[in-house]
Amino acid sequence: MNDNQLRVDLRSDTLTLPTKEMKETMLNAGLGDDVFGEDPTVNILEDKLAGLFGMEAGLFCPSGTMTNQIAIKLHTRPQTEVICHKFSHIYLYEGGGIMSNSLASVKLLDGKLGKIEAEAIRQVINADDDHLPETTLVSLENTMNKGGGSVYTLDEIRPIRQLCKETGLKLHLDGARIFNALVHSGERPFDWGKMFDTISVCLSKGLGCPVGSVLLGSRVEIKRARKIRKAMGGGMRQAGMLAAAGIYALDHNVFRLEEDHERAKAVGKILEKAPFVKEVLPITTNIVIARLSQISPESFLDELTERNIWAVKFGRDQIRMVTHMDFTDQHLEAFESRIKRWEK
Repeated sequence: MNDNQLRVDLRSDTLTLPTKEMKETMLNAGLGDDVFGEDPTVNILEDKLAGLFGMEAGLFCPSGTMTNQIAIKLHTRPQTEVICHKFSHIYLYEGGGIMSNSLASVKLLDGKLGKIEAEAIRQVINADDDHLPETTLVSLENTMNKGGGSVYTLDEIRPIRQLCKETGLKLHLDGARIFNALVHSGERPFDWGKMFDTISVCLSKGLGCPVGSVLLGSRVEIKRARKIRKAMGGGMRQAGMLAAAGIYALDHNVFRLEEDHERAKAVGKILEKAPFVKEVLPITTNIVIARLSQISPESFLDELTERNIWAVKFGRDQIRMVTHMDFTDQHLEAFESRIKRWEK
């Protein structure tokens, strides 16, 4: 194969395709009607993830956006407010769902690499005042997409958990890439489950599943969540074929995420030498964000596309690349050779 014929697609880790082994597992899954709670494979997946995080129950949904939005609706009502980082996925990339689904307000905080701290949260909790929405929820994201895949640690979460406990606020985690964070930090899912009222765990990114996310919480919350899922159109029937992919991924695809992290660091080093790249944000997991100079993101992406390299615009002067299980050493070598030729 000619070097330029190999497509190097780094737009997202949602691009991963199920492996042969995953597809075989899906085909052999036991099936039932999940809306009736009778799909055995869905039940196994929900119980498996709930057990991993030490939480009481889980709910399998089509997407991470749905599990996040269900959680927000659980913890808010009209005239209440969510506190989150200004770059949070729930605010920027979920179609205005906080407003359209929950009729709730949002208080946006700043913070280095997309992370927020307990003291900053404390300062914006609204007083009991008729003029103000009631603060009911804090939402965090791990890893932080717009923070370049930055990672929260338990030491950073504990003060936030304590603050929420003191003030009666609920705490939700958008864990779209939670296993990337855990592989990096070496922390246990069980310890993270103690910190949050609800956790959204996405299966269709680095874990390589074709679809799906699981919302974790208490039995009472998940029972309510089932009704919200139904109203949102997320009740699936013989969903065990999809859930089987999640079970396979949890058994086989978690620890290999470190390979994606190492390749992301290599991509970052190569990008630092590329024309028009001013800086590359610190790389912790599988997300690479490059800040550009003297060129628009659109023009930079056009240059990459001419070299059969694919990425996405990620702000006024930034582009993003994400490594994943279908980005191999062969793709990394092709990426490096094409960027080097561009340098010349």
